[in-house]
This record gives sequence, structure tokens and C-alpha cells, in this order.
Amino acid sequence: MKVSNEVKTAILVILGIVFLIYGINYLKGIDLLDSNSTYYTEFDYNALTEASPVTIKGNSVGKIKEIKYDFNTGKTRVSFTVDNKLKFSKNSKIRLYETSLMGGNGLAIIPANDNEIAKSGDVLESEVETGLVNSLTSNFSGLSTGLDTTLKSADSLLLNLNSLVEDESEKGLKQAIAELNKTLISFRSMSNSVTNLVAKNQEGLTAVINNFDSISADLASLSKDLKEAEIAKTINDLDQTLLSVNALLDDLENGEGTLGLLLKDEKLYNNLEVASHQLKELLQDFKLNPSRYVKVSVFGGKNKDDYQKPEDERQ
Repeated sequence: MKVSNEVKTAILVILGIVFLIYGINYLKGIDLLDSNSTYYTEFDYNALTEASPVTIKGNSVGKIKEIKYDFNTGKTRVSFTVDNKLKFSKNSKIRLYETSLMGGNGLAIIPANDNEIAKSGDVLESEVETGLVNSLTSNFSGLSTGLDTTLKSADSLLLNLNSLVEDESEKGLKQAIAELNKTLISFRSMSNSVTNLVAKNQEGLTAVINNFDSISADLASLSKDLKEAEIAKTINDLDQTLLSVNALLDDLENGEGTLGLLLKDEKLYNNLEVASHQLKELLQDFKLNPSRYVKVSVFGGKNKDDYQKPEDERQ
């Protein structure tokens, strides 16, 4: 069968129109071949575009299909499509929220915890979430009041600081900075003097440091010698000696031994005292009467002075 050119032209025109409609809708985010479920909701004002996302728990699940003003109710009617795989309750709420600080908005599905599954064509309840910019705008009056108080305090602080800087008295900041500058100059002068002193006496300081190193080495050697010496044995011997001395002193105190008897025996003491006195008398008598003890006679004469024993042995 032969097809005429007019039929071919009509078919091409119809296909072109179909592809044109499909392309326009695809660019709008509407896929005519996709069988998604469509739902509706209403707002008191329009803050959406057809490019606004539809999300659930932060995940994109659909697109805005149509935004239309209802002249009868005075509200904005929004239709949106959601993937058929998503199942949620028809009592869920559709929340209008800000997606960014630049003013972009989107729809979020807030699912309800029941088993009444929403069907395509259902009208869902809506709500509006207050965004960050609106919150700041509503609270700006309170912020401005606090900011005004802060600015007044800052102004007073700056005035006090200015008066302190301009004060020429001893309590002023300029005077304090000048005194600090003088102190720094004096410190720098002293530092230069110390540097010159060190430079002039570098050889002497080097010798002192070397001597100190030598003394440190000698002390280290002495410490090593003392560590290696048998100090414990010496202390032990000294302890034994002290014990012996203590035993000897105890014997003397108790009158034991020769020295103990000499110290504690009164009779021996008296006898020694008598003997000492008699020896003294004997020496004195020998000195005064030597003829009694040494007999020298040229003619064989007899000593007339006989020794008489005294009544008291001490005499």
C-alpha cells in the first residue's frame, strides 16, 4: 500500500508535537511515562516553585507537579508526585520548610504512625515550619535591646580609656608608658654592660669554669672512693669498741676488777691513804734524822736514838 506524502507529513507533525510536549514536561521535572502517585495539599500562601524538592527524612522522594491558586478558598493548592514504592499514612503532614538561608523552600513528608496508607489523589494536611531567618526577624527586637545596652557599655569603656590615655598625671597611661620605656632603656644599658664585662673577662671566666669542672671531677672521684670504702665495716668496729667501753664502765661502776675495787673499796682507799701518809712521814724523818737509817761510826759507837712505834699508824 502506498502512503501519500500528506499522511507522512501528518505523522511527522504529530510525532513532533508529542516529543515537544514530552520534552517540555521532562524539563519541568515531569516524566509522562512514569506512573507515580499524586497527592494534594494547601497553604495560605505560595512559597514554592515547581523545582522545589519533596523529601522524607531528608531523602528526595518526589517532585512538585502543579501550584495553583484556588479562588474559592483563597489558598494555594499544591499537587506533588511521589514514587509508588513509598508507603505512608494518609494522616501524615506535609511540612513547608526552608532548604537554605538563601530562601529556598521544599516539602517534607512527616509520616504518622498508623496503618492507614495514603492513596493517589488524597489531600494531606499541611503545616509551616518557622525558618531561621524568620526566627531571627521575630527576635530582632530583643537582640536590638541587648545590643543597645552593649553599645552603651562599649562607648563608656572607650571614653574611660580615652581619658586614661590623655591623662598627663602620674596615674596616666602616657606616664606609665614613659616609665616603662625608661626601665627598658636602663635594662638595655645594663645588658650591654654585662655583655662588655663578660667579653673583657672571658679568659678568667673560662678558667673559672675549667676549675669548676676539675673540682666537680674530683668530687665525683671522692664520692666514688667513699662509696667503694668499707664504711659499714668501720662503723661496725667502732660500734663494737663502744660496746666494750660501755662494758668496762659498767664493771667500774659495779666495783668489779682492779680498777673497780680501787674506785669502790673504801678500806683499800683508807689503807692507801695511811700508806701514803706513813711514806710521807718516813721520808720526812729520813730527811731530818738520817743517822737513824744510815749508821756510820768511825769508832764503833752505838746509835742512842731508838725508833719508837707511834700509837696511831697514821703518825
